[in-house]
Amino acid sequence: MEKRKYGNTDMEVSVLGFGGSEIGSSDQKTVDRLLGSAVDAGLNLIDTAECYGDSEELIGKALGSRRSDYYLFTKCGHSAGLEYPDWDLAMLEKSIDRSLKRLQTDYVDMIHLHSCREEVLRDGAVIEVLQRAKEAGKTRYIGYSGDRKDALYAVQTGVFDSLQISVNIADQEAIDLTLGEAVKRNMGVTAKRPIANAAWMFESVDESDYSFIYWKRLRELTYRFLADPQNAVGTALRFTLSTPGVHTAIVGTTKPERWQQNAALLSGGALPAEQYEEIRSLWRSIAGADWVGQT
Repeated sequence: MEKRKYGNTDMEVSVLGFGGSEIGSSDQKTVDRLLGSAVDAGLNLIDTAECYGDSEELIGKALGSRRSDYYLFTKCGHSAGLEYPDWDLAMLEKSIDRSLKRLQTDYVDMIHLHSCREEVLRDGAVIEVLQRAKEAGKTRYIGYSGDRKDALYAVQTGVFDSLQISVNIADQEAIDLTLGEAVKRNMGVTAKRPIANAAWMFESVDESDYSFIYWKRLRELTYRFLADPQNAVGTALRFTLSTPGVHTAIVGTTKPERWQQNAALLSGGALPAEQYEEIRSLWRSIAGADWVGQT
């Protein structure tokens, strides 16, 4: 699998990474197969968070003995069971230590602040918690995960090594708003929700569903390639990975066989420039001012 240098870090990351949000309620046997097959397929980036159910613990048990085979990213910011409010400084420190224990490791490669608002970032104290964790050897790098103008501000601080942000065929605000600033600073960039939750596959979606906004947008965008179900996912994923500044895309699944399939989808490499621009052009002509990045 293709690997890309992750910004200013020393990491060479696979273009396809594993997103740990969907496994939070899975059983250990399934996760063992899932992550084992992912690493075997060439994925070397595992991303999770403190609030993804049992995700951190499941990953730690599944891959603790293969720690040198992959880069490990997690996030902090939400109390997620700790008796403190979100963004409390003591809670952040306890959350980081809890993540290391759950993941069965002495360090992670990246800790992202998890959807932190601009006003919290401006205070600076939460950033200092991450910097102290880095100084203590608990993380090698620090990053920001989020969207909209919050993410833009985070990038402009110049203190983060990594940006994790939504980029896909139904979510392109970051391409115009944020990624150029990240490129200027040579930040590592991880695209989340890179296939727009495959929302086009559903005849209808409840308004409360996680993928509803993407489903609604895609009803208006009417990309021609979505009429070809066999290739639609591959085209959507290749679009995200063809976006300047993006180094890797994290995909979540609970199906162990999915990794070889996803890796095969990327065999065609970057989208042809004409096709990429066609997708961008349709977005520019249709997207409303309220089509902001989705966390």
